[in-house]
Order: sequence, then structure tokens, then C-alpha cells
Amino acid sequence: MIKPVTIPARLFRENRDRLRQLLPPRSLVVLNANDVMPANADGTLGFIQNADLFYLTGILQEQTILVLAPDASDPAHREILFLRRPDEQTLIWEGPKLSREEARKISGIEQVRWLDEFPVVFRQLMCEMELVYLNSNEHYRAMPEVETRDARFIRECQRQYPLHQYRRLAPLMHQLRTVKSPIEVDLIHHACQLTGRAFRKVLRRIRPGINEAEVEAEFAREFIRQRARFAYPPIIASGPNSCVLHYTRNDRTCRSGEVLLLDVAASYGSYNADMTRTVPVNGRFSRRQRQVYDAVLRVFRQMTRALLPGKTLADLRKEAEALIAEECRSLGLLPKRSRQTGGDSPPVRRYFMHGVSHPIGLDVHDVLHPGQPIAAGWVLTCEPAIYIREEGLGIRLENTFLITDQGPVDLMGDIPIEPDEIEELMRR
Repeated sequence: MIKPVTIPARLFRENRDRLRQLLPPRSLVVLNANDVMPANADGTLGFIQNADLFYLTGILQEQTILVLAPDASDPAHREILFLRRPDEQTLIWEGPKLSREEARKISGIEQVRWLDEFPVVFRQLMCEMELVYLNSNEHYRAMPEVETRDARFIRECQRQYPLHQYRRLAPLMHQLRTVKSPIEVDLIHHACQLTGRAFRKVLRRIRPGINEAEVEAEFAREFIRQRARFAYPPIIASGPNSCVLHYTRNDRTCRSGEVLLLDVAASYGSYNADMTRTVPVNGRFSRRQRQVYDAVLRVFRQMTRALLPGKTLADLRKEAEALIAEECRSLGLLPKRSRQTGGDSPPVRRYFMHGVSHPIGLDVHDVLHPGQPIAAGWVLTCEPAIYIREEGLGIRLENTFLITDQGPVDLMGDIPIEPDEIEELMRR
């Protein structure tokens, strides 16, 4: 579960102001909270807020609706937050819900009303407004199978008001969310610092015979006690598991002579970090492990310098593939006569099959328009890797960077990555 932290309400006020500047006259915007997802029997999964709603309000509570109508004739209708009305039954079973005053303090929205008031206000606004912006998940890699609260609202809204002009809110939100404000960068940086602190502690615990689950538990302990959580399901992958890109079973015994790939990071205040390190289980890299590690580290250093405004993620992937292909030839993995890196499936993708960078923020794979050029204010990862499945050896290194016009800023620059430093810390 996300643990609330104090974030200045001006962040959410400024985000709403920036959205309003993108809206044509007579526009109405409606965003819904995510559902509380069912599990089995009468159980539920932990609640995760709709990232766009959080971005505009800071509210982490279910059954919340934000309405923006900048041109409404009634000033009280121009910005409204609707919340669940607290009752005795909810208080007993779930604990206290936000009061209107608490919601005002968090969001900076003065007009806070109860959810049962929404239908009447919404109809009044629909009779007055012409353009209706509704939200949906338009991440280019998403394949939604579960109908969301927003999707149900869209269907019902179009049924009741078929003559309005409906527009997609997602492109506007993607445009806003790619560039991070100083407050957002500070929150991501703090998540990075928590990740580094946990990693240093975990290094002292890794040894032959430890189970991947024990390593995961050490990260969990450190994150939770700092009011953070895992940014994504942690990957604690030893031996052959280090070649499985999204391995999350985390229950194998780590053995001497193997590497342990740790793709794990903290989320703080709903903002995420992303880090990967690969370490020797017995505290010392073998000659072959060190060869591959040094190769990936060289690419990491070169690619971090390539994180520049104006490029695209596709540009970065092409550059990384060329560098990794050269390293793979030096490692004897690709024939030296082969210079092919282009095409739909270049030979290097046997050893490096994913992208080298992605935006990060409220979502780990944060929103963007495909092909959109990188700009100052973006926060990106850099994660080159080489996976040699026949050797049970996967090396991936990853940090989180802020993009500026003066060059990338490594938000994880103080987290150990040099192999000698990692070995030294593991000997302590």
C-alpha cells in the first residue's frame, strides 16, 4: 500500500493550471479514481490510485472524482473534488476517510463535495459545456483487459449525452507529465536515495546459501520503515534467473560462483526510482563475470553521456545496440566479421533484447508519446545489459537520470556500481 507523505499543495495547483492552459473554451474535464480491485472470495488487492488523478490532486483515496470546468458560469463549479461521504460503518471497518478540510489541504482545491452530489452538478455542467475531456490508459505498451472506472464512466456519459464533443484527455496528460517539476524531481531523488541505502545494507547480507526471498525481504524492511514501497515487483535473480528479464519468483537459493541480479527500487510519495545492480554471490567476480560486467559498465558510461535533449528512445536503443554488439564481439559472443546491428532482428538481440531507456515518474514506465524527442526536465533510466543464457550469466546495470540542457544528472550517482567497490562492500 502507498503510504501518504506530505507534498506541497502548490504542485497539484500548478499541474491543474498547466492543464487548464491547454483546454479550448467551454471544456469540461472529468477524472475518476481507480477501482479497488477484487482478489478472491471477499478479498481485495491493495489500492493504487489513478496516476493522472493523483498528478492533479494528490489524493490517494478511492471513489474520488475531479471536475474541471474553467469557463463555468458559477465560479464554484470551475474546480471541484468529489469524495466518499464518511459514515459510521466505513469508520469501523476501514478507518477514517478524508474530511473535506483534509482534502483541501492536500489538493489546494477549495470546492470539495461529497460523491452523492456529483450527478446533479455534472448534469448542470454538461448542459453548459461543449467539449468533454475524458481519461483512459493510453500508454503505448498497455494492453488493458480489465474495465476501469474511467471506462465505465465514458460509456455511461456517452449514452446519456450523445451530442457532446468528446475528446481524449490522455494526450494532454502525457504532454504535462513528461517534464518533471523541481518538487517531482526531489521526490524521485529521495526514492533513489532510499534505494541506495537499502542496496548498501543488502550487500552485507548476500552470501552463498542465502535465498532470493531473504534478499527481497531485506529491501522490503528498509523501504517500509522509511514510508516507501517497492516501485515495481522486485527482481532478485540468481544464476540462470539473471537471464530472465522479468523474473519475480524470487525463491531460489543463491550459489557460490553465480551472480545475483537485483532490479529493485523504492517508490516514495507515489514517485518511483529504478535501479539494477549485478553482484557476485560469493563476494568476488570470476574472470568471466568481470569481463562481461566491465563490458556492460563501459556501455553504461557511454550511454549515460548520450542522454541528451532532442534524441528519441529509438535513437538511444540503436546506439546501445551498436555498442553492445562491439562488446559482444570482444567477448567472443558474435563473430568479429559481423558488423550488422540494424534490421528487425540484429544478431546482438540474442544477448540484449530490450530497450536501453524509459521515462519514469508516477509510473515506472512513465507516459510519453511514441517517437517524442527527449527534453530537459525528463527523468529517464539507462539500463544496458548482456545476457548469456548458455552460461547462466546475465549482467544488467541501471540508474535513474534527470535530463537537463547542460547534460544528464545521475540521481543515483552515489550508489556503488564499480566492481571493485562492490567487492569491497561485500567483504565488510
